[in-house]
Amino acid sequence: MALVNPHGKDKVLKPLMLTGGELQAAKDKAKSLTEVRMSSRETGDLIMLGIGGFTPLEGFMGQADWKGVCDDYKMADGTFWPIPITLSTTKEQADSIKDGDEVALVDDESGELMGCMVVKEKYTIDKAHECKQVFKTDDTEHPGVAKVMEQGDVNLAGTVKVFSEGKFPTDFEGIYMTPAETRKIFEDKGWSTVAAFQTRNPMHRSHEYLAKIAIEICDGVLIHQLLGKLKAGDIPADVRKEAINTLLDNYFVKDTCVQAGYPLDMRYAGPREALIHALFRQNYGCSHLIVGRDHAGVGDYYGPFDAHHIFDEIPKDALETQPLKIDWTFYCFKCDGMASMRTCPHGKDDRMILSGTKLRKMLSENEEVPDHFSRPEVLEILKKYYSGLTEKVEVKMHKYAEG
Repeated sequence: MALVNPHGKDKVLKPLMLTGGELQAAKDKAKSLTEVRMSSRETGDLIMLGIGGFTPLEGFMGQADWKGVCDDYKMADGTFWPIPITLSTTKEQADSIKDGDEVALVDDESGELMGCMVVKEKYTIDKAHECKQVFKTDDTEHPGVAKVMEQGDVNLAGTVKVFSEGKFPTDFEGIYMTPAETRKIFEDKGWSTVAAFQTRNPMHRSHEYLAKIAIEICDGVLIHQLLGKLKAGDIPADVRKEAINTLLDNYFVKDTCVQAGYPLDMRYAGPREALIHALFRQNYGCSHLIVGRDHAGVGDYYGPFDAHHIFDEIPKDALETQPLKIDWTFYCFKCDGMASMRTCPHGKDDRMILSGTKLRKMLSENEEVPDHFSRPEVLEILKKYYSGLTEKVEVKMHKYAEG
């Protein structure tokens, strides 16, 4: 059996990254073009276009695609897509750009030239409408909503050429991978069924349990962590990488998991984000996506299993990658092991509910972490990280007092 096909009618990866002489010529030309500055979210989206993660997209979406994706989960040509991939700018800059103009795309934080785009369309959107459709709220306390509301007033659409993968290949060497690279790893291992485990946290016992359920069903698991921007308080990728590698070395059978990373920011779009997680994992070669409790959620904006239900609301042929829906998981003292609502008959007093948020809170407040919440080797790494944070704060406060 072969791996799942990439997303889209053509069923082939479509990376938009330039190389060699073509890249150098495009970069030289871009030096004389109008610069459009991109947010970290837009830069991550551009890189995904470059490496084929957003196959079959050819650039940033126009108004018809934006509306179709927001309202009906599909682009104007009928391609299934759950979250708009758009680029914005100020009205002043948009007014200076004509349809057909080529612009340079520059990362706003690093100043790096990331690519270029031929502008085919300029349009304004109802930002609140996008937020209500994608995030189910227009509350600006929601981090994803806040990002959309902060966008420029005009969207620019068009085909792109991508020049760079930014900081990701160097800052995350050995973990950052393209879809072509993960597909080759799976093929070399002889895997045809691969479950993706999405994470922005170190893996605690509940995460470990989810991955091991998937290993029973599939040939292997891709532990696929987000390398882009998170919200304040989330644990950085290098710490997560070390913690996950330690877990794999000590508690998983060798060669059942691959750890990799991808270059997007979190949108915290809950159910809709679960769909795009499945979509781009199809491009990475995964046949399944593990979907547990409150997938890609934040706060209380989504029900714990809204991300399960949304897969039942889309057309059956929308995606080849399918969800592995797993119920609420926890450690049960009476069962003396990890369990779920479907397997454990005991009451809530016998259960320890595990969550990344709860673990971060305990560690950041120097609370004792209960037994069975996380593996001791993982806890050591996380305690060291939080201890370092405390030391930095104390040094900063000391310097402030002296100054």
